[in-house]
Amino acid sequence: MMDMGASSGLGFMKMHGAGNDFVVIDSRGRGGAVTTAALAKALGDRNRGVGFDQLAEIRDSDEADFALDFWNSDGSRAGACGNATRCVCDHVMRGLGRESVSLVTARGRLMALRRPDGRVSVNMGQPQLLWSEIPLAEAVDRAHLPVDGDPAAVGMGNPHCIFFVEDAAAVDLSARGRVMEHHLLFPQRTNVEFASLSGPDRLRLRVWERGAGITLACGSGACATAVAAAERGLTARRVTLDMDGGTLEVDWREDGVWLSGPVVHVFDGRLSADWLAAVA
Repeated sequence: MMDMGASSGLGFMKMHGAGNDFVVIDSRGRGGAVTTAALAKALGDRNRGVGFDQLAEIRDSDEADFALDFWNSDGSRAGACGNATRCVCDHVMRGLGRESVSLVTARGRLMALRRPDGRVSVNMGQPQLLWSEIPLAEAVDRAHLPVDGDPAAVGMGNPHCIFFVEDAAAVDLSARGRVMEHHLLFPQRTNVEFASLSGPDRLRLRVWERGAGITLACGSGACATAVAAAERGLTARRVTLDMDGGTLEVDWREDGVWLSGPVVHVFDGRLSADWLAAVA
């Protein structure tokens, strides 16, 4: 476990899953969380901090092997982050010498395991398919939103708006994602996905993440897109998704939506006490 004494700075890990990158802070045994909105925003700055798509903080839990909190790079909270969850589960499984772990997030109690091929899978729970759960601002058909382009809305602990297009690579992701994130139908803002069918049960997917912008991959976005694609009859419930940073697999089963893919532990680092004092 990383030493996080105030006098010596703050330890962290840098990890990524299919290019979706994270700072991970391990607060187990410290009596509580250390991350604040100000710290998350400063850490998320790729010029003056470390830089990440999301920050994940590991905490002690009486209900599971550990608890996990998520923050966006703009300092806002995130309710779910599938790739960060997989990365952290890999770290915890290695530390415990086990092939499976349980964890608690804002989504409730989840399970993760290491597959024989070395990839890590996490059960992201059941999708949220009621307009009030996602949430939407009003009772509309969330499978066919009254928005140009006929997107679907799916909740995975955070809101997602999924557009099915002919060529996801041709979409102006920055322009369309930035606008849709703040659409009035989404009172908590939304992640925005653009997907195109590239083969049987295979999708090309690009993502604009709420509070982070364009990311190379998004685990909860992959899950939400797979659910929406299955609902529309475009794919089966087991789908391969090719993202800008790599390939993920989603399997929508009776017990929840399972997300699988690669994990990478890039390096360990330490934030200096002076830097921490300046951003406090």
